[in-house]
Amino acid sequence: MEQVTGRIREFNRYYTQRIGVLTDHYLGQRSLGEARLLYELSRDPDVRSVRARLGLDSGYLSRLLRALERQDLITLERHPEDGRARIAVFTAAGRAAVSDLDTRSDESVATLVDPLTPDQRRRLADAMDEVQRLLRIAAIEVQPVAAGSAVARSCLHEYAEELSRRFPEGYGPDDLLPASAFAFFLVASDGVAPVGCVGLRVLSPGVGEIKHMWVSPSARRLGVGRRLLASLESSAADLGFTELRLSTHEALPEAIALYQALGYAEIPPYGDDVHGQRFFSLPLFR
Repeated sequence: MEQVTGRIREFNRYYTQRIGVLTDHYLGQRSLGEARLLYELSRDPDVRSVRARLGLDSGYLSRLLRALERQDLITLERHPEDGRARIAVFTAAGRAAVSDLDTRSDESVATLVDPLTPDQRRRLADAMDEVQRLLRIAAIEVQPVAAGSAVARSCLHEYAEELSRRFPEGYGPDDLLPASAFAFFLVASDGVAPVGCVGLRVLSPGVGEIKHMWVSPSARRLGVGRRLLASLESSAADLGFTELRLSTHEALPEAIALYQALGYAEIPPYGDDVHGQRFFSLPLFR
């Protein structure tokens, strides 16, 4: 662990110096914080969502916003759909600044990689994709939430939307279990937004049923499904469950493969799930 930590710190020191973020004028313009906020607001003017995505302290965000206002780059107005929220409206100078920022950023990266061969550039880009993927995996957390909470409802909405496209017979909100049916509900987050969910309901004493497991398409192949199931199995065992069951659909081969890889054994059909086509069980040991 210490060797990995040291190598990552060394990379951080080299890279931040190499791309010029240690000065007060990133890309010859303004501070890195101001430049990044300007870029993000040009893509999403909702101040609250940008703050959540960047994980900014409210005080620091306020100082950055005031700086952009003083430079006549943006004005802050009430959100048209939520009077408590604010949006950034770009001035002509602000739009020009974003365009200049994009141009300077492209030129900076081009200069950085220009000495490399085409193959080396591809290798560098692939390595950066892998770094981002692994760091995103490290940031994922699984937490229990109320099944009727806004975050749970948001995940279940996405789940139902996806199944409505993938199931030949369709799937709708009426097919979802009510919040009161869950013994507990788990949500996985990458630190910015929910990227997966799963719930457990009681079938009979000691037997729980896994329901509505979903992973966002943006977070697939990151191990989110495994993390959700591991957390659910641990929580279920702590609550005294001795067996888990689930039903799934032939249209979800990736889910079937995951359950089989994790030791779930196929069993005869049970219950009355109209969408159930394959059925699995896993014993739990405390």
